[in-house]
Amino acid sequence: MISSMTGYGSASRQVSLGAGVVADLQVECRAVNSRFLDLGFRLPDECRGAEPALREMATQSLSRGKVEFRAAWRVNAGAASSAKSNPHALGAINKDRLDALYTLQEKAQDAFPKAQELSIAEVLRWPGVVSEPRGEEDSWITAAVEAGRAALAALMESRHAEGKALVGVLTNITGKMRDIVKVIEPKVPEYVAQYQEKLTERLAEALAAQEQAKAGAELMERIRQEVVLYAVRIDVAEEFARLKTHLQAVDTALTGKGPVGKRLDFLMQELNREANTLSSKSVSEECTQAALELKLFIEQMREQVQNLE
Repeated sequence: MISSMTGYGSASRQVSLGAGVVADLQVECRAVNSRFLDLGFRLPDECRGAEPALREMATQSLSRGKVEFRAAWRVNAGAASSAKSNPHALGAINKDRLDALYTLQEKAQDAFPKAQELSIAEVLRWPGVVSEPRGEEDSWITAAVEAGRAALAALMESRHAEGKALVGVLTNITGKMRDIVKVIEPKVPEYVAQYQEKLTERLAEALAAQEQAKAGAELMERIRQEVVLYAVRIDVAEEFARLKTHLQAVDTALTGKGPVGKRLDFLMQELNREANTLSSKSVSEECTQAALELKLFIEQMREQVQNLE
């Protein structure tokens, strides 16, 4: 399926910390646009060992995008009830570190008598004061990999959904561009005929002025320049043919599978080139306006294509 490069997915798993305490591990997977596949990981120390497996899963599933895995954990709310019957369930106090912190606080208050004492929350958050249960390393890695796989699957599902919506937008635009071509292309011979008529009138004026040798020679040179320019401008059949071919290639890519972003980006360049040529060869105001509308639609498509994988 055609996918967008932006998306989000998350999943969680539980890890036993021992003593009846369970931690909830949450893994998030975010993706935004990028020319290549750019992976980033923000994992807690307990889950660092899962990074190689997560990286391999991402490279096998994705081809483009800036993708970041984030993980965080907290003790399950049910651990609070376990703490009532088991005081050490949520961690043990390190008395040596606690005494050292108390001594440090006394010295600080001697130097700064107006300083407030540490609160209980601040004491418990002090590094090393509380030795929290961590569980086994393998359990953390297994939980991180499983949660990461589920988060990645959710990310891909969201990318597929957004990709489907983008395909609908792009298909709608190509339809509008075809409508413009259908209206303008049959009128081109009429525009050319009108231009030819004007050119003929100028030629007649030049021939009538041939009696004046110098002025006649100058007018004839101008007429020859007009004829050359006219010959260039009337040849727009190839531009219309290539424009329709490129539009068909866009539709074909949108109905295909797999990454198509780079191919569509190239087709946008080709479409824009043909629209510019039509504008430069225009022989009527209506044709010029149509070329400008085509360029506007192409730019709208280019913005959407930047989101496709």
